[in-house]
Amino acid sequence: MADKNNILYLFDRPTEPIFIGKGDDNVSFDVPTEYLIDRYKPLASDIQTRFPGGKTVPITKLNNIPDLSIPLGLSRDAPFSLFNPSHSKMAAKLIDILMNTKSYDELLSLSVYCRDRINPYMFTYALSVVIIHRPDTRNLRLPSHSEMFPSLYMDSSVFSRAREESAVVQAGSRTPIEIPHDYSANNLDAEHRISYFREDIGINLHHWHWHLVYPFDGPLNIVNKDRRGELFFYMHQQIIARYNMERLSNNMNRVVRLTNWNEPIAEGYFPKLDNILANRVWPPRPVNAVLTNISREVEQITFDIEDLVRWRDRIFNAIHSGFIINTAGQQVRLTENEGINILGNLIEASILSQNPNLYGSLHNNGHNAIAYIHDPDNRFLENYGVMGDSATAMRDPIFYRWHAYIDDIFQEFKSTIPSYSIQNLGFDSVNVQSVEVTATGLPRNEFATFWQQSDTDLSRGLDFLPRGSIFARFTHLQHAPFSYKIVVENNGNQRVGTVRIFLAPKFDERGLPFLFREQRKLFVELDKFSTSLKRGRNEIVRRSTDSSVTIPHEVTYRNQGSNRPAANTEAAATFNFCGCGWPQNMLIAKGSVDGFQCQLFVMVSNGENDQVPNAQGDAQVCDDASSYCGVLNSRYPDARSMGYPFDRTPRDGVVTLQQFLTPNMVTQDVRIRFTNRTVAPLQNTTASRPAAGATSGNRRN
Repeated sequence: MADKNNILYLFDRPTEPIFIGKGDDNVSFDVPTEYLIDRYKPLASDIQTRFPGGKTVPITKLNNIPDLSIPLGLSRDAPFSLFNPSHSKMAAKLIDILMNTKSYDELLSLSVYCRDRINPYMFTYALSVVIIHRPDTRNLRLPSHSEMFPSLYMDSSVFSRAREESAVVQAGSRTPIEIPHDYSANNLDAEHRISYFREDIGINLHHWHWHLVYPFDGPLNIVNKDRRGELFFYMHQQIIARYNMERLSNNMNRVVRLTNWNEPIAEGYFPKLDNILANRVWPPRPVNAVLTNISREVEQITFDIEDLVRWRDRIFNAIHSGFIINTAGQQVRLTENEGINILGNLIEASILSQNPNLYGSLHNNGHNAIAYIHDPDNRFLENYGVMGDSATAMRDPIFYRWHAYIDDIFQEFKSTIPSYSIQNLGFDSVNVQSVEVTATGLPRNEFATFWQQSDTDLSRGLDFLPRGSIFARFTHLQHAPFSYKIVVENNGNQRVGTVRIFLAPKFDERGLPFLFREQRKLFVELDKFSTSLKRGRNEIVRRSTDSSVTIPHEVTYRNQGSNRPAANTEAAATFNFCGCGWPQNMLIAKGSVDGFQCQLFVMVSNGENDQVPNAQGDAQVCDDASSYCGVLNSRYPDARSMGYPFDRTPRDGVVTLQQFLTPNMVTQDVRIRFTNRTVAPLQNTTASRPAAGATSGNRRN
């Protein structure tokens, strides 16, 4: 395992040549002369003298290099987007080539050969997918994407300041560079009120990592995971529900679906990011921009807005007809259990779509239409906007309007299948009597939110000298840790139950109580776990940090070089898949100073009906965020539909949440109270001295 960690140095400073020392230990690769690119081959002996490393990693020369002509089709300095079909095909081919190497040594050798030839972003993406999915590398610990490509996650002004700091100050004494809160806009733009959510590094890392674990193109055995299409629906539906709770917390209306594609888009977005790979600034989208036909010959993307309309109409027709038509011309029923999975792969347009010619690429080309809205025919030679990259898309307000529309298509399908009956929802002889939330120093049933600062290391992604860590310090939302106390009365024999915990706002924009038909789409899953119920009274205590949707703070912002577990230990196993998950610090919405009123929902369902046969996989080491990310090498660990019991329209007679309840459910009114204070960083203690301009008191919002 210690030797296998060497491949992780290939992620260090992705645009810097392979022969320059990598990592904190200045590790160098003993690269065969034939592996150097043509520019450096004549300088081979000089390079070895000028760039001596510490530890040396020998690279075995391969007898045959596979045909790399397809992934080499994208230049190293070109922007790379998975939403671009030609780019995704190139990346899929590279993934396939690397996956087919016969051993770890062969994988390392070929990866070293590819690294300085392939587009750095494509190479990093493909190698990350391979390391996660190969049996001989999945125990390795991927560095954070924000460390590899910090320019995708933070204000571009940080980097000039970081270079200055690194040039003048020795590594041990460097001051973290503080990222300003209002760097992309101010509150004259109403959408900026929730920029702390959209531009949160952890949230954007989650979106990138989810698409890393669930790519829509690549080898079939990687793409075709259990219930992949349904998980595409559910993960994004939960993002929209969580985003709407954030909007309501800030006295804003719920997000408006992007339904009319001929009207100007009222929201503008100016990202203030540098695209370091393409040596250009990420382009903005001005206010009232209009979608037009895309004709980008260089990127091989050509489609009309009318194509989106046709694909949309065919999808709605399939939903209302109850079947799609596959490539063989056969009807495939959209059944109660499988329909959502079929639609998920079809709407996203993964390679699992059963008829891409008929139903097209609605989701992905919607991203492309918005990403190129500023230069649809490439006359100004502009790159795509932030909607063209899964690492940056969630920064833009239009992402949520587009995905609210995509979610509406899935909800249309859900309205065509039977509602859950009382029998579908109930659990005989089980009565959930109460739930309460407790946190140290807080009133019962109250969540506390505030600001916290954290650091991320820039040194792995920027090729400045001298070497050594230099941190960027950013401020993000945080909540006080809390626990649930759930009381369940079991009047039957001992049995297993599944505890499902959700949270939703209680009142709409007008201050009126939500009707259940609307509120059900706003329930955010907080946790889901199995528990053994003895006969009689059961008191269940569950900590917020054990949530099945989140990953710990230290995983989101992990540093590759620090606190690395010992090789071949349980702590070292299966870290990468576990990197997929919602950040723990964003589990609870911001709330308000007065206390944002919500309803906490707890249901205990029948564990026998929830269990999935043979669904063990690697759950013992990687089930941190199974609700959003599944479990490595296993079936999705819940036989119920994702989002159960809120994924379908209510049965007849149910108008309010209270009318929806069965004895195995309970609700509790709670408040989320926000305090405008900032807490110092919890990690990277060597870099936790005060940042320039840092404050420990109140801040805006």
